[in-house]
Amino acid sequence: MSDLAIGVFDSGVGGLTAVKELNNILPNENIIYFGDTARLPYGSRSKDTILRFAKEDIDFLRQHGIKMIIAACGTVSSIINTMTLIEDIPFTGVLLPAVQAACSSTLNGKIGVIGTQATIKSGSYGRAIKTIRPNSFVLGKACPLFVPLVENGYTDRENKIAKMVAEEYLEPLKKEDIDTLILGCTHYPLLKDIISDIMGDDVTLISSGEEAAKFTQLSLLEQNLLNTSDKLGENIFYVSDSVEMFEENARKFLNDDVKGNVFKVDINC
Repeated sequence: MSDLAIGVFDSGVGGLTAVKELNNILPNENIIYFGDTARLPYGSRSKDTILRFAKEDIDFLRQHGIKMIIAACGTVSSIINTMTLIEDIPFTGVLLPAVQAACSSTLNGKIGVIGTQATIKSGSYGRAIKTIRPNSFVLGKACPLFVPLVENGYTDRENKIAKMVAEEYLEPLKKEDIDTLILGCTHYPLLKDIISDIMGDDVTLISSGEEAAKFTQLSLLEQNLLNTSDKLGENIFYVSDSVEMFEENARKFLNDDVKGNVFKVDINC
């Protein structure tokens, strides 16, 4: 067993989808979260810049005594070979867990992927899906406005702006009769109601953050690193920009008040 914390990082609040699932399935685990809100979004950056940011995020988390790290960022997971980022402790991105879930879910072999521009341009999800299900049809669609919508609180099911943007992005996917849609950015589940309304009940939505959390549970179990204490775990959050904005958004992701557990840091320290 280990009472060390699980480290989670993302460019903003999106990685909280992984935190929420971790809290549900591993309530005794301590979690250290870093949201790089000052450098959001990652999806429009170059590969070299994203790699530098990811390494800095990981270095920050490692200062806090971490037993496993989740790159809860679809962009990082898609364009970087995450296996090369950390070798001495358990580590996962969000891509492979989501792909495995989608390949198990689909009935007609038609899988959609939505993500940032960098994620979709990389083609990583499609290649991974084809490795598992070679005959699958995969359609990717970049949704660059989804992250700023989420970060600015435009997530309500009836929000006209969010609905208009989502309808434009998702129309090509609807036309292809996909039955499974990977939310390839961890921000996107906060728009899940809107996406589901547009895609319909017959389309299964796969949350990359939730699937990464489930993978983490199995990984810690296999390596005998689960926290077996009967004490409820603690979430501590660090951000590189506004604490107040993060607290407001976190309440929507976690359905919980995180005030007092959020701290601003200079990631370049």
